Amino acid sequence: MKNMLIYCFIIVVSILSREVSAIENESSEQLKILYFDAARKGDIELLKTFYHAGLPVNVANEKGYTALILSAYNGQSDTVDFLLSIENIDPCQEDIKGNTALMGAIFKGNFRIAKALMDADCEVDQSNLNGQTALMFATLFNRQEIIDELIDKGANITLTDNSRLSLSDIAAGQGNHKLVERFTNQNP
Repeated sequence: MKNMLIYCFIIVVSILSREVSAIENESSEQLKILYFDAARKGDIELLKTFYHAGLPVNVANEKGYTALILSAYNGQSDTVDFLLSIENIDPCQEDIKGNTALMGAIFKGNFRIAKALMDADCEVDQSNLNGQTALMFATLFNRQEIIDELIDKGANITLTDNSRLSLSDIAAGQGNHKLVERFTNQNP
């Protein structure tokens, strides 16, 4: 009888601990959603609260998106500035496809954010898993001001992506003959 009571007690404890664990997991998921939504919406005060509670600034979601990547992509310039001011921020951190916050800002055409990220200490020719650099993104989306800035920062105009596409090829694919001519004439 005593063994039966112990066995029942163990079963009850096991069931309760699973329920507590499920509640903890659900709360943890809700906090992750709240954190990444704060980055998307530019809620600096909420981000500060997370960091003061000990959350690492470079934590990423399942797609590899960090607060910096999400803030840059969503045009939250003040939030990007705030995040870049944090001591341990990694402005070069990549998502699971190798894209960076800078690439997201270029895609969205936000020069102010792209400029702030270009001033961070990252390799100007950092590439994603497709071998595409920030300059290739700027070329693809005809972001002339960003193209000029990246070239001034030393971006290599002779690189090709994993499909062997050059900057001239990318520009030609977009029907941008001025850029094709520019890259052809600048190519050594």
